[in-house]
Amino acid sequence: MKKHFWIILLFIASTSFAQKKAPINWQLMNPKTDKVFGAGVEEAYKTLSGKTPKTVIVAVIDAGVDVNHEDLKDIIWTNSSEIPDNGIDDDKNGYVDDVHGWSFIGGKNGDINYESTELARMYQSGTKKFKKLDTLHLSGNDAKEFEAYKKIRQDFLKDQAVQAQELSGVVMISDFLEKVKKQNNGTLSKDAFKNYKEENELEKRLKKSLKLAFTFGLKPEDLESQLKQGMDQVGNMVKYNTMNADSIRTYLVGDDINNPYEKYYGNNHVQGPDALHGTHVAGIIAAMRNNNIGINGIANNVKIMVIRAVPNGDERDKDVANAIRYAVDNGATVVNMSFGKYYSPDKKVVDEAVEYALSKDVLLVHAAGNEAKNKDLEESYPSRELLSKRIASDWIEVGASAYKGGKDLIASFSNYSNKRMDVFAPGVDIYSTIPDNKYISESGTSMASPVTAGVAALIRGYFPELKSNEIRELLIRTSVPYKKSVKVPGDKKNKKKVNELSISGGI
Repeated sequence: MKKHFWIILLFIASTSFAQKKAPINWQLMNPKTDKVFGAGVEEAYKTLSGKTPKTVIVAVIDAGVDVNHEDLKDIIWTNSSEIPDNGIDDDKNGYVDDVHGWSFIGGKNGDINYESTELARMYQSGTKKFKKLDTLHLSGNDAKEFEAYKKIRQDFLKDQAVQAQELSGVVMISDFLEKVKKQNNGTLSKDAFKNYKEENELEKRLKKSLKLAFTFGLKPEDLESQLKQGMDQVGNMVKYNTMNADSIRTYLVGDDINNPYEKYYGNNHVQGPDALHGTHVAGIIAAMRNNNIGINGIANNVKIMVIRAVPNGDERDKDVANAIRYAVDNGATVVNMSFGKYYSPDKKVVDEAVEYALSKDVLLVHAAGNEAKNKDLEESYPSRELLSKRIASDWIEVGASAYKGGKDLIASFSNYSNKRMDVFAPGVDIYSTIPDNKYISESGTSMASPVTAGVAALIRGYFPELKSNEIRELLIRTSVPYKKSVKVPGDKKNKKKVNELSISGGI
């Protein structure tokens, strides 16, 4: 699942995390020379001057990418063995007209936008099974499964309550905006917020939080659109969690949902119905550099392969596994995965795809998540810890950091772990591409992961002799150590050293 940008925005605004708006392209800057905790990319290019890199294909497994965006269209991967739109699988790879990639969440009847959570699907599956059985007289595997189902049912009901509360919160903020607009002749502006006379303590807190959000570069008009997006996303999540998501999937995609090893399904609609997240990710990695348009991406030697597998909801293990295999089979050597969830019923099939990527020397870069959780206590999926007990050595797990040093260096929403998370990277207030030739600043480990993937691709292109596990080790070893104590995400009263929050102890 992609953590909704608007939720992260409110997470930031509700904490004491109150740095000034970051400079555009700060993720490219250097901690030493620019006094900004970026990735030092511009400095690296000076060192690499005169050298010619190899082209590196980076697969972006996400919700889709606007392949016609003005700052991306020239860096999108094209399958040269496929003739566009002729309805023939020219390269005989099993995917018809996969010119720029493939979608595993679409089919002949349309494209999936919203999905249920994995927890909801597991709850519905269990409910369907056990309502037919006498649960007072179960034995063997049925008895064990029923005990697991009871825990799933409890977690599902709790999750639905949280989602409903989230939706209520967004509606409350939306109603507040309408009151502000009404006092200002129907328009929303910073002055309208400044001049608004709060009627109660709640409105005082909302006003303070939203004013703080504006310091992160959010425009009042963008706030309205993000809140609308929030209501749509959470509202649909609550709705889809109570629907038969499997039947919707079967109609749209047409695959066998009970066969996790099925490979050849989907369509070539790589943009999909909601490409904001994936387009933002792709721009961070490789938006055309120095073209006087938009932004500069991290890497100047990349082609972006687009693979749709992530809906607004929880991605299915089968789709993630197939997306990884498609990326590997079609030449990607770096894979960015800015998504995650907390249940993985078909983890085995994903693990096998990860093992396949490792066997082909492909680096997997994964966002740690945005729930301010200690991953030592609760793992998310996909994960480099495989059921075989093997630890995937070509996998790097990334948390989010901010542009200024000090106690707020680590993003207040970022997950962390000094056992399961490798490094923090720029992930707050990152300006990048979104559909329809537009640009916006967003925050999340979803942004930190492509910063890391971009740097990895840069290294892979200029130093092609390095193996993916060596690149991972290099990224960890060369991260900039930070010795001072920082706030622990989700616990603003607690401070720790960065090496207690990540394996590398650096940015």
